[in-house]
Parts: sequence; structure tokens; C-alpha cells
Amino acid sequence: MPMTDLTPLAPPGPATGAGSDSLGRTSRPVKPTAPLLTRRQKAAIIVRFLIQEGADIPIAALPDDLQSALTQQIGAMRYVDRDTLAAVITEFADELDRMGLIFPGDLAGALTALDGRISPQTAARLRKEAGVRQIGDPWALIRAQEIGALLPILTRESTEVSAVLLSKLPVATAAELLHRLPGAQARRITYAITLTGNVRPDTVDRIGLSLAAEFQTRPTLAFDEDPVARLGAILNISPADTRDEVLTGLDEDDAVFSQKLRKAIFTFAHIPARVAPVDIPRTVREIEQPRLVMALAHARTAGGDLADTAEFILANIPKRMAETLQEEIDETGRVKPKEGEAAMNELVGAIRALGVAGDITFITAEDEDNAVNG
Repeated sequence: MPMTDLTPLAPPGPATGAGSDSLGRTSRPVKPTAPLLTRRQKAAIIVRFLIQEGADIPIAALPDDLQSALTQQIGAMRYVDRDTLAAVITEFADELDRMGLIFPGDLAGALTALDGRISPQTAARLRKEAGVRQIGDPWALIRAQEIGALLPILTRESTEVSAVLLSKLPVATAAELLHRLPGAQARRITYAITLTGNVRPDTVDRIGLSLAAEFQTRPTLAFDEDPVARLGAILNISPADTRDEVLTGLDEDDAVFSQKLRKAIFTFAHIPARVAPVDIPRTVREIEQPRLVMALAHARTAGGDLADTAEFILANIPKRMAETLQEEIDETGRVKPKEGEAAMNELVGAIRALGVAGDITFITAEDEDNAVNG
């Protein structure tokens, strides 16, 4: 007789409590023993019990074939008596107690577990050799992308696909993307979103897999930063004559790249244009006063934009502090150029660190344009 026709599934197991033999001696409590059920049947019992108790089980994280098998097994079963349920739960709990470590079970899971701990090059090679796709939930990967990576998709894909994409993104991200689109296209996509209620889940999944695959097929880069940021960071702390020579050469070889690089560079001379006067007192406290005195003394001696920057700093700090620094600058006199540039770079590095931390906000060209037009 099939298992599903049994009422109950199996005969009651051995007694679970303490008993006594024919001589009146008390025996030890006996754990309930699960009847002869398959592991799939036991899994169905455990899952059904946990759901009934209100547990949130991430069944969707299982492979599709296991989800299907579990669903079919639950659908094929009728009811389980209390003794059988207790036996299956006890066996399940004992197995959990004996468990020391859990491994992913496949290369895709191993790569996910080691994400960020092995090099991107090694991970990419292993995926290529084993034919493993690093997608998992495609929409989770898509939601993790920057605005700049998502915008080209909207300009390239159909209105319907764009509507599905925006519907699956966080509200703030979707709003920012709509803001960056031309008005007519934004209106078409907005209207299409109202029609997405009838889109089938498998269609949404296929769209997600297709879009996510685009991000997965991008080659692994050897450098985390783009060339402009890397070279800008190098030139920031290079001697002024070296920096000027490089920029002059780039103006002749690649004017577009040179223009981007000039915007990325932040040196001592850029402080008046990039740092708000109210932030100057905070910035000068980031380095030791002797180093600040050396930087200002060298800037004054060098003249030009550097001297103007020194005066800008002194004019935007408390008066007593400025007078003290002025006296120490006069006493210091002329500073060796190498030492002076090192001190200026130290101040610039401290200012950049404040900007990265969000403690100050740099003035941009757009801010200046708005101030002029306002």
C-alpha cells in the first residue's frame, strides 16, 4: 500500500516515557524512533511543521528542482500522527546537534562564500572553467549597481523592459533614473509601469537574468579606480614642476583626458576654489601646527597662487590663531622647497580625507555656476 494511503503514516513508535519491566524495575526513557520514511518525506514533515509554527523558511533559496520535489511531496501527503511527528522532529534535532560545519555543496556556493576573500581574477577563472554563473537572484545584483550603470539600460531597452526594471528597483533609485531621462521617454516609461500588473513572474525573472548577465560578462579589471583617479592621486603629491610638465604634455597628446585629469587634481593652490571659507578652521586643525607653519611659510615664499592660498587660509581662521601663525611664519623664514611641498601635501591630504569622510563638502564647478547665476 502506498505511503500516502496509510492512516496514519506508520504505526506508533516505541513508548517515549520511562516504563518498568516484569520485575518492576524502571527503565530509561526511550527516544521516539521515526518510522521508515524517506528523507524527502521527513523533509516535507519538517517544512510543514515549521510553516505551521510561523517560521519564515527561505525555500526560494533552494535550487528549482528541490523546490519542485518538496512541493510535490507535501502535496502527496495527507496527515501524520503525533508519535511520527515527534520522532521525525527528534531525529531532525539530533542531526542538527551533531552538525559541525555546513559547506555550500557546489562551486557557485563556494564562490559566494569566499566573495571578497579570493582575488577577482581567481574567482573569474574558476567560474569560466566550471561554467558557473555568478547571478543567484538577478534583481539583487541589478539593485546593487550604480545609477550610471543602470541609465544606459533605460536608454537602450524597450519601454516595457524599462518599466519592469524601474518597478524592481528601490523607489529612490527609480526616481533618480527618471529624473535623468528625457521628459518624453520618462513619460512613456511611467505609463508603461501602470501596465506591469499583468506581467508574469517568469517574464520578470527572464528580464532580470538577461540584464544581470550583462554585468556578469564584464571583464574583471586589474585596477579598482579609473586612470583619471589613479593618475590624479599620483600628481596630487608630485612636485609642482613634475605635475605641470605632465599636464602640459597631456594637453598636446590627449586634450580630453588632460581636461578630466585637471578636474581630478586637488593641490594646495586649489584650496580657495574648492574649500568653503567656513571649513578652513576645521582643515587647519588636522595637521600639527609646526607643519602648518612650514606649509604657509613656503607658500608665501613661492608667491603666485600658492601665496594667495596662504593668505586665504590666514583670512578665514580665528584672528588670534592667525596672528600666532603669522608670528611663527615670520620666525621660520625661508623653507627648503622639498620640505615646504611635503608640508603642503600633508595639509592637502588631510583636507581630502575630510572630504571622503563627509566632514566637509568640496565646492564644484556646478556650485560656482549656480552661485553666479543666482
